[in-house]
Amino acid sequence: MLFSEIIGHDVLKSQMRLSAREGRIPHAQLLTGKAGIGKLRLALAYAQYINCPHRTEQDSCGQCPTCLQYSRLQHPDLHFVFPIVKTDAGDTCDAFMEPWRDIILHQGYFDLDDWYRQLGVETKQGIIYEKESAEILRKLSLKAFGDGYKVMIIWQPEKMNATCANKLLKLLEEPPQRTVFLLVSEHPEQLLSTIQSRVQILPVAALPESTIAESLIRDGVPTSEAGNIARIANGSYLQARKIANQTEENQRELHDFIELFRDAYTIGVIRDPQKKYDSLCRLRQWSIDMADSKVGREKQKHFLQYAQQQVRENYIRNFGQQQLNYQLSAEQEFSVKFAPFIHSGNVEQIMNQLALAERQIEQNGNAKMIFFDLCLQMIVLIKQKKA
Repeated sequence: MLFSEIIGHDVLKSQMRLSAREGRIPHAQLLTGKAGIGKLRLALAYAQYINCPHRTEQDSCGQCPTCLQYSRLQHPDLHFVFPIVKTDAGDTCDAFMEPWRDIILHQGYFDLDDWYRQLGVETKQGIIYEKESAEILRKLSLKAFGDGYKVMIIWQPEKMNATCANKLLKLLEEPPQRTVFLLVSEHPEQLLSTIQSRVQILPVAALPESTIAESLIRDGVPTSEAGNIARIANGSYLQARKIANQTEENQRELHDFIELFRDAYTIGVIRDPQKKYDSLCRLRQWSIDMADSKVGREKQKHFLQYAQQQVRENYIRNFGQQQLNYQLSAEQEFSVKFAPFIHSGNVEQIMNQLALAERQIEQNGNAKMIFFDLCLQMIVLIKQKKA
């Protein structure tokens, strides 16, 4: 991976290159930031740069044997750790290296949902198991293949179970010589505080709208649409690409959001008893469908995050400042009539209930009960009057 292949982050790239040229290479760094902004790609480019024997001030040479091996993610001193789901194939990351290399080389920007789809296990949540810590120690104890650094990239380190995290802590306290740990995290607050204190933290900023728009245009997105998509993406190039592709997931989440609030409104506001009954039946089925094991915890959490975003957009819409809204055309069409029902009298409570449901799903609560309770809460809140 070359720095030149990464969108944006020019200042951070310069800092990383300078530290390598001056020989100030920390033994452990933690790259933090939201999903889809290029943190993993930065870690890969940095790992290649510090090991390239012919690097320039701006980048790796891209042509030496080391760079060629890094470009295929097959250098013997480059190691990866990432969340997995135990299968017959194995219970350590080595058993999943083929799909891991494939998603990096062919997709580039991806998140946990994409990775689970790559593994074909969307209904489960991945973990970095205890056994992985023994693999990390074994790999880093081996003699280096060349004269460079052994690099251990840990993607989503917050997914480590407690035992694995504590064993990693010991390695960070007494790292092997010429070893570099690069941790890539979206939720560093979930890491052990002792791990956080032993790494150099590198915040990776969200991408500017102009940078995302320019990249979308290069990818073939019409100029007239690229700017709006860049605004909606909120700094994530991955999200921008998903919006541009209008994936089925985007459409499904909007449909689920409309179903939830349309029937909650009917029960809470409309007086017709039959319509109320029909809507209640639909909400009950909606909660069952949302709790279906085929949906999976990650998709359930993603929907609740999406719902919070849409509630925010509908509330802001009431102020008549279009430049503050970040919605696609289909979302805007629904909001024309829905926005007046999200106001100062209920917006905070609605957001709190959606956030609570997200936390409960994260904690492996009973999804059917969580979603049906959410439906009941929305019925009450949607008929609240303005404060």
